[in-house]
This record gives sequence, structure tokens and C-alpha cells, in this order.
Amino acid sequence: MLPALCATQITSWGVLYYAFPVLRPGIVADTGWSSSLVTAAFSAALLLSAAVGVPLGRLLDRNGPRAVMTSGSVLAAVSLLVVAMAPNLLVFFAGWIAAGGAMAATFYQPAFAAVARWWGEDRVKALTAVTLAGGLASTVFAPVTEALTDTFGWRGSYALLALSLGVITVPVHALFLRAPWPPAVSGPATTTTDEAGSVGRIAKSRPFVLLAGAMLMAGFAGWGVLISLIPLMNERGADSSTAAWALALCGVGQIVGRILYGRLARHTGIAVRTVPVFGVGAGAIGAFALIPGPVWLLLVLATLVGMVRGNFTLLQATAVADRWGTHAYGRLSAVLAVPVTVTTAITPFAATALASILGGSPSLFLVLALCSAVAAVLALGTSTQRTEAPSSGQSRSASGDAPDSP
Repeated sequence: MLPALCATQITSWGVLYYAFPVLRPGIVADTGWSSSLVTAAFSAALLLSAAVGVPLGRLLDRNGPRAVMTSGSVLAAVSLLVVAMAPNLLVFFAGWIAAGGAMAATFYQPAFAAVARWWGEDRVKALTAVTLAGGLASTVFAPVTEALTDTFGWRGSYALLALSLGVITVPVHALFLRAPWPPAVSGPATTTTDEAGSVGRIAKSRPFVLLAGAMLMAGFAGWGVLISLIPLMNERGADSSTAAWALALCGVGQIVGRILYGRLARHTGIAVRTVPVFGVGAGAIGAFALIPGPVWLLLVLATLVGMVRGNFTLLQATAVADRWGTHAYGRLSAVLAVPVTVTTAITPFAATALASILGGSPSLFLVLALCSAVAAVLALGTSTQRTEAPSSGQSRSASGDAPDSP
């Protein structure tokens, strides 16, 4: 199952997500549609994936990932064929909106739900493997997409990518995700086995609300850095090649961060490690804003920021299971993913607008550093407590924060 999930994550992310920035210039040039409208269609897909993720999470909790991810793969292939053949902007938008539903059913959230339930206490190792695979999607599919574009144009490229996605992911999800769905395990902060009541209580609890806020702020900071890194490097005097290397090293840092996360998880509790990760991110981003050079130091900072982003992905993947168990992981992780996904969709526009208002990328990076620092402060309040109802022969547990799971 793990190799299957890794293969489908590479393919799904590569075709549905990373192919778009490569093909967007060709779409604009061929159709005459404005770049902002073409980008808005893609952003609409991301926003819809956030909304659809919550009901899909409920299905995942009850029935497992096989039906959800297989159906999502079919929808992904069909929706991209619609995009490829779109005669006008309205149909183009419709295809991407359908693709948003496919993203919710095939990206990290359903894969994380599968790993959290099937691998139990060993989930960090499995999650690391899945996210490493997802991190390779751009490495594999960006050059492949570019090569296809040279021969087939953007329409032919999307059609071929859609067919390859269907051929790879549909049978793999259908055939390899057949293991029995194990019973859910309650976490230290779960007080009831009633799913609806427990999910509602957790989602309204102070730790969950603070966690969602921390993820939103850290997500905006991380995506803002990726969007604005090349402009910042150019403003620091770096040429286009060096700026591209900075972005590439940020990607390398993400892989390194994910590899090192397992060791970090073994020695710290979930809330304990969240705070310094976001704090280090604030320091590295702030250093970008304040240090003009030399170039080698900026490249080191890019790698460090990438490592923080790599840790962020796994922090998000383990946040729910480590605090509240796996009994409603799909639904709770989908709720937690909403602010991050919405942030991903609006960051390209928001970061560009802020840089213009503030007078350049260095000032923008100071704002992004502040966002990461706020995330670290919010994370201080995300540890959970166990409060059990008293029963005969059992006293009420003392209030206060229980230690985080190792």
C-alpha cells in the first residue's frame, strides 16, 4: 500500500498541480485569455478542494480511502480532459472546478488519513515516505510537462497528462488500497466515542482553534516565501540563474526537513516541536528581509526555509492523530486543512499586492516573518488535556495540560 500511495501522490500532484505553472504561459499565449483569469480558474480549484475536503473526510473515516481516491482519480482524468478541450473560458473554469473535487480526493489529506489509520504508531515513517514522494512531483513532472509542451502544445500536453494520470492512479487505488479498515484509536484529548459529538467538541476547542490559526499563519508565510523568493533575490542583485538556484535549494531543504522530522518526532511532543519549527521559520524569513548578502548566505537561508516547510507538511499531517487519535482523523484533518488550502489559493495575489504596497520584497518578508512568529505563539496553546467523566470507583482527572505523546 505504501509504494502505491507514493506513486499516486507523485502522479496526482505532478499532473493536477505542478503542470499548471509550466503550461500557463502557453495557455495565455494561445487563447488570449488574461493571465489573471487563467490563474483564477486554478485558484478556484484549490478553494473548492478545501470545501469538499470536509465531507470527504467523513467518508474516509467511515469507509477508508479506496472508493474516495479511486473515484477522485477518475474525476481528475475527466476534468483535465475538459480543460484540454475547453473552447472558452467558461468551460475552462468548469474543468478546473471539477478538478478541485479531484484534488480533495487524491492529494495529501486522503493519503494522510489512510496512513494515520493503517500505520498507527508507525505513521511518522509512512507519512515521511508519502510526503517525500509528493515532494518529488515537481522534479518529475515539471521537465516532462515542458518536453510535452514543445511537441504537443498545452492542450495536447494536458490531454496526455490526463490519460497518464487515469492509467496510473485509477487501477493502483482500486487494486492496492484493499486492506481492511482498522478500528479507530482515540487520542489523549478524546472524551467520547460518539463521532459527531466528539468532532464538534474538538473543532470548537481552544487547542484546535489555535492550531488552525497557527497553520494558517505559517502556511501564508511559507507560500509567500516561495512565491516571492525569486523577486527578492533579484532585488538583492542575483541574476536569474542564481535566483532559480535559491528556489531549487528551498525544494532540497524541504526534502531534508521531511527526512529529519522522524528524529525530531521521537524526541519531542507534538506541541513542543511545533513552536520552535515556526520560530526558526520566523528567524530565517526575517534574516532574508534584513541581510542583503552575500549570495551564498542567502542560498543557505533558502535551504533553511525549505527545511521548515518540509517540517510544516509533516506537522500538519500528524497534528490531529497525535492530539485526538484517528477516530475522526479524516474529518478533523480536512477541517484543519481548510485555512491552509485557502491560504495557498490566495497567497500569490496577496503576496504580490503586499510587496507593491510595502515597497518591495524585503518589507514583504518582514511581514511574512511576523506571520511565522505569530504562528509560533499560537502553537503554545495547542497542547491538549484529557478530561474523563467520573465513573464509579474513578475520580475526575486533574485539569491541566497532559504531556504530549512522544
